[in-house]
Amino acid sequence: QVHLQESGPGLVKPSQTLSLTCTVSGQPITATHYAWNWIRQPPGKGLEWMGVISYAGRSYYSPSLKSRTSISRDTSKNQFSLQLNSVTPEDTAVYYCAIDGKYELGPYEFEEWGEGTQVTVSS
Repeated sequence: QVHLQESGPGLVKPSQTLSLTCTVSGQPITATHYAWNWIRQPPGKGLEWMGVISYAGRSYYSPSLKSRTSISRDTSKNQFSLQLNSVTPEDTAVYYCAIDGKYELGPYEFEEWGEGTQVTVSS
């Protein structure tokens, strides 16, 4: 029932900011015990969790990315967004948004995912 859709530019130049938005339908992003995550997968590599924003609006980030990452939300549009600053070609990946529907109730689990969007960092 819940649908997530990533959107944003597919090409970003090095040193610029990568900005993506996840639009959520079927579930308010403020619903209790839901958390909204960004995950990426570089080519040929595994999934990498980037960060999360909770139903209460609190954000947390992967230690390896926290200095460059910001996650925010727009509750009126039921969207949450990712910004990754100072990108390099190593940030080229498929970027996903995903739901944890039991945040604070147990181990995190990404029950539903968007289809992902390819972002290439290149000049």
